[in-house]
Amino acid sequence: MNATIARFENVFVLGTGRCGTLSFIHACQHINNYTAGHETRSGVVGQQRMAYPRNHIEADNRLTWFLGRLDQQHGDSAYYVHLRRDPQKTANSFANRYSRGIIRAYRSSILLNASSDSDRLHVCRDYVETVTSNIQHFLRGRPHQIEIDIEHAESAFERFWCEIGATGDLNAARRELIVRHNATAKGYSIQHLVDLAARVRHRFAR
Repeated sequence: MNATIARFENVFVLGTGRCGTLSFIHACQHINNYTAGHETRSGVVGQQRMAYPRNHIEADNRLTWFLGRLDQQHGDSAYYVHLRRDPQKTANSFANRYSRGIIRAYRSSILLNASSDSDRLHVCRDYVETVTSNIQHFLRGRPHQIEIDIEHAESAFERFWCEIGATGDLNAARRELIVRHNATAKGYSIQHLVDLAARVRHRFAR
């Protein structure tokens, strides 16, 4: 990170998940005066959960369950991005990975009796609507915020870049926005398939 002063100590990218957060963070990694990370503190417990470094952009869909603590520790001093994708496409993506991740936690723990495969798309829509409304309520009246549709992000991303005082390679950042990261392939993310293949190779190599 260069010596150019960042305008905000922290930038938080809030969303449902399956909405382009990895593409967004890859774009932000072309910014020189901020660091950028994806779910970098998702396993931290206690007050340190919100202890992000200064001049840092963080995307983590689990932050929507920590909004009270996010407000206590960062409040109106932070800049917030509400990253969105078409709700039906988002729900479909979650339905393809219904047995794992945050949608599994939502259907089996938040909605105690909603684990039937026949209801999966309905549950996924409910999750998307719930998280979206939580974010909208949290951002109401915030002085520093932007809503970005990841499928039509170019002009809004340039506004975001200017508002946070970013320096770096804007053209390279724009190119990242059209790359699909962590895409779902037949119900499994690319990374999941890579990890599965590695486990199979390890098993047969013993």
